[in-house]
Amino acid sequence: MRFIVAMTGASGQIFGVRLLEILRDHAEIHLVISSAARITAEHELDVPLSQVEKLADFVYSEDDIAARIASGSFRHDGMAIVPCSIKTLSSIAYGMADNLITRAADVTLKERRKLVLAVRETPLHINHLRAMVRVTEAGGVVMPPVPAFYIRPEKIEDIVDHFASRVAEVLGVQVDYRRWE
Repeated sequence: MRFIVAMTGASGQIFGVRLLEILRDHAEIHLVISSAARITAEHELDVPLSQVEKLADFVYSEDDIAARIASGSFRHDGMAIVPCSIKTLSSIAYGMADNLITRAADVTLKERRKLVLAVRETPLHINHLRAMVRVTEAGGVVMPPVPAFYIRPEKIEDIVDHFASRVAEVLGVQVDYRRWE
């Protein structure tokens, strides 16, 4: 399997890192970290992004609009943007493919491949909701990182693991995690 993973500037960088850790055992990973994500990660993560980048097979700059993941001829099994900022969601919803992340997402939708957006924002106003509807109508999956308390989390990592596992599963990876019983 082969996946594109992008991390944008919203809070919740830990979700993207955990998804990379899960996927690396199952797939080839192509990673793009936005400049805003790099700023947010400095505040949120205990590891440098150079360590996070080692979880991927290929790493691209968000400015590299000529990268192979920007083309519909690049075959992959899906793309996840975790976390996904409202700016990125809105750009994808309205077809504004002005960087590698939004271009790869646009191509993913046009090629009818899986696209998962872990939109991390609250509260939401009507324009956020409309953008979510537009992406969903185009074939994407809007999947905010909402905790499941039926798993009885004892620490933050329990919530992060559960959510990242669910994203991996939506992408088509068989993952063992605690489910509703």
